[in-house]
Amino acid sequence: MSTPLPILSLLETRVLGVLAEKQRTVPDSYPLTLNSLVSGCNQKTSRNPVLELTESQVQAAIDSLKGYSLVAETSGGRAFRYEHNTDRVLRIPSQSVILLTVLMLRGPQTAGELRIACDRMHNFADISSVEGFLEELAERPAGALVVKLARLPGARESRWAHLLSGAPAEEIAGPGGASSSDGSYAAHDVSLGEVAALKANVARLEAELATLKALVGRVCSELGISEAG
Repeated sequence: MSTPLPILSLLETRVLGVLAEKQRTVPDSYPLTLNSLVSGCNQKTSRNPVLELTESQVQAAIDSLKGYSLVAETSGGRAFRYEHNTDRVLRIPSQSVILLTVLMLRGPQTAGELRIACDRMHNFADISSVEGFLEELAERPAGALVVKLARLPGARESRWAHLLSGAPAEEIAGPGGASSSDGSYAAHDVSLGEVAALKANVARLEAELATLKALVGRVCSELGISEAG
C-alpha cells in the first residue's frame, strides 16, 4: 500500500469483518445488502462486543470504508450490495484476511481459539500454521496488522489482537477483575468489551450528529440563509 491505512472505528471493523465472514460462510448471498449487513453486525453469536447498530450507522461506516477502498458498492436487483476489498488493499493472502476477520468480530484470541473460530471459513492444518500467518501479519513490511498481547496471569497461551483500530488497550484482567501493576485487582477498571461498547456509543452519537448537521445544512440552503446565522 502506498499510504498508511487509517485507524478504523469499532463500527468500521465490524462492517468489514462481517463482509469478509459472509463472503465465505454464505457465498450465495454475497455481496450483502444493507439489511443483511446490519443483521450480521448485530448478531448475538460470534461477536464481541455484541452491538445494536442502526441502518444509518452501518451506512455511515460503509461510506467511510468506501473512501479507503476497503468496501465497494455494486448495483443489481432491487438494492445496492456491498463487498470488501481487504485482501487487495492490504495485499495479504486469504488466510490472513480470515484471521483478521475473526479478530475484528470476536476480539483478542489465542492461536488455538483462532483455528477453531476460523474453521467455517478455512481449515488451518494445525496451530503452528495459524501462528505462521499471524507472525507474517505482525512482521508485515508495510506495517504490522496484528500484535501478540502479554500473557494473562495463569493463561497458558498469549492472545493476538488486530491493529486496524490502532494499538489495543493492554488487557491484564484475570477472572476476578482487572489487575494493576502491583498484582492487586481494581474494581473500577473496565474490560475491553466495555471500552468497545463505549466507543460504539460515541460512534453512534457522531453519526447522529453528522445526520443532524446535514439536515440543518439542507434546511438552511432551502431557506437561503447561512448556517452560522
